[in-house]
Amino acid sequence: MALEITDATFEETVLKSDKPVMVDFWAAWCGPCRMVGPIIEEISGEYDGKAVVGKVDVDANQEFAAKYGVRNIPTVLVFKDGEVVNRQVGVAPKNTYTEAIDSLL
Repeated sequence: MALEITDATFEETVLKSDKPVMVDFWAAWCGPCRMVGPIIEEISGEYDGKAVVGKVDVDANQEFAAKYGVRNIPTVLVFKDGEVVNRQVGVAPKNTYTEAIDSLL
């Protein structure tokens, strides 16, 4: 299951992680986000122990969405050593997301 990441936990969970981190910025009212959600959940299970996979509800947690210029959702960012190394805006096929993580493993 994808981690629920908040503004309070973002730095510890994402920026200080020693593993690659995939973060799905989403909102409950967003139709395309509901399409990406199950893909993110699948990836979370498949990469358990190899990468951190989480979700940020942009309605409740706006600090890091603003910091990383998330203007459209869903936006999926991939972090390595606290830096954004990949950005996918909108819905994409699962392999787009898995290839972003695989390139860091």
